[in-house]
Amino acid sequence: MNKKVTVIGAGNVGATTAQRLAEKELCDVVLVDIAEGLPQGKALDLQEAAPIEKHDAAVTGSNGYEASAGSDIVIITAGIPRKPGMSRDDLLKTNTDIMTSVSAEAAKHSPGSILIIVSNPLDAMCHVAMETSGFPKHRVMGMAGVLDSARFRTFIAMELNVSVENTHAFVLGGHGDTMVPLPRFSTVAGIPITELMAKERIDALVDRTRKGGGEIVGLLKSGSAFYAPASAAAEMAEAILKDKKKILPCAAYLEGEYGISDIFMGVPVKLGTKGIEDIIEIELSESERSDLNGSADAVRSLMKEIRQLV
Repeated sequence: MNKKVTVIGAGNVGATTAQRLAEKELCDVVLVDIAEGLPQGKALDLQEAAPIEKHDAAVTGSNGYEASAGSDIVIITAGIPRKPGMSRDDLLKTNTDIMTSVSAEAAKHSPGSILIIVSNPLDAMCHVAMETSGFPKHRVMGMAGVLDSARFRTFIAMELNVSVENTHAFVLGGHGDTMVPLPRFSTVAGIPITELMAKERIDALVDRTRKGGGEIVGLLKSGSAFYAPASAAAEMAEAILKDKKKILPCAAYLEGEYGISDIFMGVPVKLGTKGIEDIIEIELSESERSDLNGSADAVRSLMKEIRQLV
């Protein structure tokens, strides 16, 4: 493998992300975590699956960052998990401290890397990572829209009893209850879902998408989603490693796009070897723009709290 990706955090999301990357044979993977033995054990377990899964990606684990040196991409999943009844905002102080520490280490050992942030609260953590690392905005992004759009696509396919491969959807805005699913840009085999189901059913799917993470937290009782988040992070990494120029909804730093500035928000972007190579602006209706501005206000509120904490 010529490419190298470091995954910081060897919990469920991080370890599953490492598995996705290795089994797609996209890169060699370094799994980093402060828990002694945890990244080494999970990495060895993944490596021993390689003969069965038929890939030659190397997977190694480390408690330090030296092994991560020279990574093309660093995926940060480190942070405390959300528990039932806990909002993303509750995670703010602890995960801000963690993000500050790990993004500084990532920048030190892989100064030319691209950062993909998975830790919550997602949009705010992207901002912390960018400020701490000193990286330009096109090399820092958040895994939010890919996951949220996948959830919306899943619910559309379940509702209409069609293949998920036929579904396409865009979810913009912050990663939380204020996210903005866009039904008129969501299609099944090119047909807008607004022509395939009643408004009340669409509204129900939009609401379920917004609460998708909380629904899983409530079912698991302890812990949160990790299979779909890992898949989303791996899809973003693949687009970058293969220079696919793929249009995906990701948390990007906005400087006037959509009339929003100085925060990270989920918008359609083009991902390639340089990271975010373009931000795609689509024409929004008055109500969609209002919803997006409301989501931006929620992110700004989080950032204000961070400023008060640090």
